[in-house]
Amino acid sequence: MKIQADIFINRELSWIEFNKRVLLTGMEKEYKILDKVKFCSIFSNNLDEFFMVRVASLKAQVEAGITKKSVDGLTPQEQLTKINKEVKNLTALQENYINNELNYELKEKGIILKKYNDLSENERNWCDNYFTSSIFPLLTPLVVDPAHPFPFISNLSLNLAALIRDGENSKNQFVRVKIPTKNISRFIQIPNEIIKHGDESKYFFISVEDLIGNNINTLFNGMECINYSFFRVTRDADLELKELEADDLLLAVEQSLQKRRLGGDVVRLEVESDMPENILKLLIESISIQKEYIYFCKSFLGLDDFNQLTRINRDDLKENLLIGKTHPKLKNLDLPSNKNFNSIFNILRKKNILLHHPYDLFRTSVEEFINKAADDPLVMAIKITLYRVSKDSTIISALMRAAENGKEVMTLVELKARFDEDNNIQWAKQLEQAGVHVVYGIIGFKTHTKIALIVRKEKGRLRNYFHIGTGNYNSNTSKFYTDLGLLSTDPDIASDLLGLFNYLSGFSKQKSYQKLLVSPSSMREKFIFLIKREIKNAEEGKKAEIIAKMNSLVDPEIIKLLYLASDSGVKISLIIRGICCLYPQRKNLSENIKVISIIGHFLEHSRIFWFSNNGQSEVFIGSADWMRRNLDRRIEAVTPIEDYDLKSKIYSLLQTYIKDNYFSWIMKEDGSYSKYELDSSNNRSQIDLIEKQN
Repeated sequence: MKIQADIFINRELSWIEFNKRVLLTGMEKEYKILDKVKFCSIFSNNLDEFFMVRVASLKAQVEAGITKKSVDGLTPQEQLTKINKEVKNLTALQENYINNELNYELKEKGIILKKYNDLSENERNWCDNYFTSSIFPLLTPLVVDPAHPFPFISNLSLNLAALIRDGENSKNQFVRVKIPTKNISRFIQIPNEIIKHGDESKYFFISVEDLIGNNINTLFNGMECINYSFFRVTRDADLELKELEADDLLLAVEQSLQKRRLGGDVVRLEVESDMPENILKLLIESISIQKEYIYFCKSFLGLDDFNQLTRINRDDLKENLLIGKTHPKLKNLDLPSNKNFNSIFNILRKKNILLHHPYDLFRTSVEEFINKAADDPLVMAIKITLYRVSKDSTIISALMRAAENGKEVMTLVELKARFDEDNNIQWAKQLEQAGVHVVYGIIGFKTHTKIALIVRKEKGRLRNYFHIGTGNYNSNTSKFYTDLGLLSTDPDIASDLLGLFNYLSGFSKQKSYQKLLVSPSSMREKFIFLIKREIKNAEEGKKAEIIAKMNSLVDPEIIKLLYLASDSGVKISLIIRGICCLYPQRKNLSENIKVISIIGHFLEHSRIFWFSNNGQSEVFIGSADWMRRNLDRRIEAVTPIEDYDLKSKIYSLLQTYIKDNYFSWIMKEDGSYSKYELDSSNNRSQIDLIEKQN
């Protein structure tokens, strides 16, 4: 079988297709109105990060004169051209939906976004007073003239651009005002008593920019505002870090963050569709941006702020996602009044536990595991990797408490977790002050593993307990991300983890492991072996099947092998939420490959790899997707699941996803996606998993 460029989907275009699914999901009639608002906000937030990182990288390549084609055959410039076309089509779709459907439905449900010009006199007086007391003191008009150069426009800030006429000399001047959306809510609620509406279930809002724009003349005493318009810029925010030259990694990341806060080159300019030509021309010249990166908007700028509306206290307008129960095996922990009184360590000595969040509560499982270790006098040491941690982390508190209790605590904090660097720096400093041994990993690699190891002294010898997961040690995201985790005392895997922690702290050159798959040392090689074994089994007429669930499938080598496996007769089911660079269902290429994407109330984040092995299935879970960065440029850990009952549970879970015809999108042979036609079976994976608990 010939392998050529036209069998790979471009990574960036596949991501755009994923974000399209997010937008279209929020437009479905079945969702409640505030959930629709949430999806709209997520779509816009995703786009912001995409421009800050992916588009910025491609633009930098073009400016550096790089013309090398990606594996799918596109140059950086060709990718940018296609990206702009696709994104402009999608943002137009979003705006049309908001203006013609979402706003009407919000109003129908009692959430009214009012325009200043439509306010009654009483409402206008209240809004003007609010502006004077709560907004006006925060505004700083910056004039542009020979003595005042064009001001720096910070990343993702909302700005007002105005032309002001000085009455004394009849001269027009350009003025920029930054809208203080970090200190003021984007949508200001007008009290019901001002509206003179007795129904407390109704909410009335005016946008902060609408209020400022209609009070603009109060900023310019003795002058006249000729016209004004709003704009927003997106800047290159990828963190450029020269680790090899850094004597102090913590300091190097802090300095790089300062540069990011200022922002790099502008990669997108969003303006109102009716922005006056003279203001637009001045902006283009001052910001130095090509016209293809200008987005003319017919709705609100910065639609990620729509998420503020989801905080409205109307439970009937959004799904209650705060679900989950304590895992059945952990229900009777530390209850002296209960005859089944037990500790988590006693339980794990008898049985491995497979966790599935958010259906199994993170608080009463993983957090319980770390908390008990911090206070248990028999625990000698705790080792853990932290990639993204919540700002009010119970686990961080437990680690600091453990150090204060005299335990050996080693924490790897990944300082380069994109957009969480600042948070992780603060945690690293606090942990060090509490006496925790903090390390920052291996130079040149991000540490993306989700592993924790507890060393406990029992009857004169040390026993190791551990957790290996697919998601971060983050109590907030654990409520909305679906992730798996293994709690166990398996001695071989525990030994592998000890070796891996020693490698991460710089005291080991270990590259081989007994059971654990670790990148960049052994994971790629092992996955290739497992796929090739399925190919061999198919060629020998044995049962051959692969089921894999992950966030993204990008790696060309893995994709080529999957095509070969399909051609050999291996049945392949891929559950891939985001980017998928493989074409399924193509004749003489991928006829045996099915790809689905689950987009629902929870973000599908678990990574699961199931290989039939002629009836002797091998199953793995862990932190890695099938992407080059995960297999070659990150420290990742994937663990086998060897317990028969747990393997059966995972297989059943995978089948639940495969049978889904409600949250699932099926990928077609041209790389596009469509929803299933709903039938009487109505298989709803996420809802079915909730109901299975009740």
